[in-house]
Amino acid sequence: MLRVHFTSGDFARVRFAPRPSPVAELHAALMMMGAPHEELLFGRWRGRLLRALPRTAEPLADLVPGGTAPRFLDVLGETREEGLARVRAARPECVRSELERVYGAGRRPVPPWIRALHAGSPDAWRVWERAQRAAYETVLAPVWSRVQDLHRAEFARHALVVAEQGLGAALAALAPGFREGVWEWPGTALREVHLAGRGLVLLPTFHWRGGPLLQDLPDRPVVLAYPAGGALPLTGAGGAVGDAGAVGDGHEEALAGVLGRTRAALLRTLTEPRTTTELARCLGVSNATASAHAQALRAAGLLTTTRTGRSVRHAVTPLGALLTSSGS
Repeated sequence: MLRVHFTSGDFARVRFAPRPSPVAELHAALMMMGAPHEELLFGRWRGRLLRALPRTAEPLADLVPGGTAPRFLDVLGETREEGLARVRAARPECVRSELERVYGAGRRPVPPWIRALHAGSPDAWRVWERAQRAAYETVLAPVWSRVQDLHRAEFARHALVVAEQGLGAALAALAPGFREGVWEWPGTALREVHLAGRGLVLLPTFHWRGGPLLQDLPDRPVVLAYPAGGALPLTGAGGAVGDAGAVGDGHEEALAGVLGRTRAALLRTLTEPRTTTELARCLGVSNATASAHAQALRAAGLLTTTRTGRSVRHAVTPLGALLTSSGS
């Protein structure tokens, strides 16, 4: 069981990652490729990607000799370049100690390039970076737009729960065991994590199907990556591998599934401030219906309403703009 301990200050430092992290999502996908479970649904996906991976990506397997990755790879970053730069910025002593930990103090043979990485060789870092880029292009690039769509929908879902019911309800929706400042995730190995004022970042991952993945580094917010994908792996076509069916139809469908079609359409209509009458006309509904939907979106922090005399105008908030954006 994972037990996350909160201080009073940590509750003000809980946030949901507003965008997916390419490096973290890639690592989740690579871990799923090496996981033995759910072979019936994920076997074809694993086989296809393992056959497609170029030889330049093979060194990544050397970093997880026993199924455990070194912690200096645990980074966020809203772009691939930012994530790679954060890994490269890891303290040399951290890189050395983590490589020693995963290789078990000499219990496994150490590949030459790992020895060079342990020594801080720039050439070894270039080997790692080439491997990361090759793996990203094969595994993640074909489905990245789909990951972004799913992340927006997941972010919207939690934003609505927090706005309407509070943070406790949002945490309980992920794992119900939250009481007396301790959040418990059952079904995982026993681990005690003390936030100690660092705060918590919640990051959905759409490839990993196991328990939560924890990034717990000194002097940084703890990052908990939780499985949020469907039961089937992603493909670049926006569906699932094999013949088992699709997991969704893109950003518009994902957002409509969370907000409802009329409310999602209302948000997209607000490319500029509009009155209730204008919204009703655009949506093909009555003024009363448009007003009710606007009120619900306003309560969730997705739009604002200002009154001038007898007229009211609605405008999208930054959060609403984020959810309706189709940018990369």
